[in-house]
Amino acid sequence: MLLEVKDLVVEVEGKRVLNGVNLAIREGETHVLLGPNGAGKSTLFLTILGFPKYEVVEGSIIFNGEDITGLSTTERVQKGLGVSFQNPPAIRGVSVRDLLKFESKQDPDEDLNPRMQELAKKLKFSDEFLDRDVNRGFSGGEVKRSEILQLLAQEPLFTMFDEPDSGVDIENVELLAGELNVLLDKDKKPGQRKRAGLLITHLGYILNFVKADKAHVLMHGIIACSGDPDEILEDIRKEGFKGCVGCAECGK
Repeated sequence: MLLEVKDLVVEVEGKRVLNGVNLAIREGETHVLLGPNGAGKSTLFLTILGFPKYEVVEGSIIFNGEDITGLSTTERVQKGLGVSFQNPPAIRGVSVRDLLKFESKQDPDEDLNPRMQELAKKLKFSDEFLDRDVNRGFSGGEVKRSEILQLLAQEPLFTMFDEPDSGVDIENVELLAGELNVLLDKDKKPGQRKRAGLLITHLGYILNFVKADKAHVLMHGIIACSGDPDEILEDIRKEGFKGCVGCAECGK
């Protein structure tokens, strides 16, 4: 297993949000996380990342065979965790170019390396764009593409994507999906895939372009059900999350 979440109970400002989440993702696998608003999907992401606001009351997070529950966010990222946020902040005074140099461990005084220059072109970023402050005045599509470009610089072992298809037109979704597949080793044969990921999506549109191995539905702070992504999405499209309520009640 690359990531294991065991009996995770989490409180945010004294309010319990996760009530015993169990999740296991192997090397080379891509999982998708579904659920209604307020179910705790983003809380799970930020807890895995180690944000201090998210207090682990019970349970553990095992990454690459190591218990990281007590580690800082910085330490977790250094071990190979990455994330694409739904609404990342703007960073005044830090250019996209400089951030990419930092994330790809380049000397800040050197030119951006050829690999990153090529990736920027693939994601339709000009030199002028690379010199802009991170996320300041970016369109929705530019924010998403910038997040993916940063992850390509970082090359994490395990990546979490928070609604990569929200607020993005079809052209940008297809462009993003191509690079998501690279981040998830989908361009390699199954036996050679090492990197893995977890995607939050409401509409499931991104799954037309990125093949998921397993889907999970988060309800009432627990994983209500898991299974084939196509089957679960089809049920949700027909009935909404009403059909998941019974599973969640049984799992409490």
